[in-house]
Amino acid sequence: MRLVSYGKPGAWTSGIELEGSVVDTAEVARLAGWNAEGVAAARTNRTLLKLGLDAVHQLHGVARNKSGHLKSMARASLRLGPPIPDPQKIVCIGLNYHDHAKEVGATPPTAPIFFAKYPNSLVGEKDEVVPPRDTSKVDYEAELAVIIGRRGRYIEESSALDHVAGIMAFNDVSARDLQLANQLWTGGKAIDTFGPCGPALVTLDEIADIQNLAVRTRVDGDVLQDGNTSSMIFSVAQIIAFLSRIMTLEPGDIIATGTPAGVASAHKPARFLKSGNVVEVEIEGIGLLRNRIAEAV
Repeated sequence: MRLVSYGKPGAWTSGIELEGSVVDTAEVARLAGWNAEGVAAARTNRTLLKLGLDAVHQLHGVARNKSGHLKSMARASLRLGPPIPDPQKIVCIGLNYHDHAKEVGATPPTAPIFFAKYPNSLVGEKDEVVPPRDTSKVDYEAELAVIIGRRGRYIEESSALDHVAGIMAFNDVSARDLQLANQLWTGGKAIDTFGPCGPALVTLDEIADIQNLAVRTRVDGDVLQDGNTSSMIFSVAQIIAFLSRIMTLEPGDIIATGTPAGVASAHKPARFLKSGNVVEVEIEGIGLLRNRIAEAV
């Protein structure tokens, strides 16, 4: 199952993707006989996830089996936004690939390193990334992002994936000069538009193995990252279990799980992003983000 957000910033609407088309999730809920409260909850993906994963899959079944009763919109005609545009939390994991830790000269961590981004960073699959004028070192980081679907605290590693609604591609765009000016990194991370994500929330039943997915970045067609989630230092399940010892994970929370080797700052010479560059981040089985770098503002 693939859930998308479509429309425009500030008014994103939940949609269910069906073979290149999108149907309005709230309309599916109405067709399924849900009450007014349930239909209202189905208007955004975060509020939909709060109803539980069984409810989400019920709507997918109705959409698939009764598609002839629904207005179908061509996916290509829609502006797709972040699948979860309004998460309570965006938690990003640093230095979580063996090859990336090696390329930056860092000792692999003994526990997950994490930092925050905020909803202001989130943009859709084709939106522009707009750097601030105070940076000259804009970098890309292709990442697998996990979206929490079931609330949890002190989650066991063995059941951690039961708390996952789905996954998406995520580009943890970073201003390295601003990032390294502060030990907490946030100044180079939590920047407007510095979190392209999507193109859809893909549920795990469509993924054979979350720990064996290709992760790639292309800049103007050149492959600069070519990794695999099998090279993570901490698996998705380990990350969820670790974070849930610190904080309650809520439906719609986003966890970006780190990036493989090949970031711009590690190339010799460095290949920092410039205005006009087109960055493509692709995760196997999920899809592609294609974001142009705009003029700094």
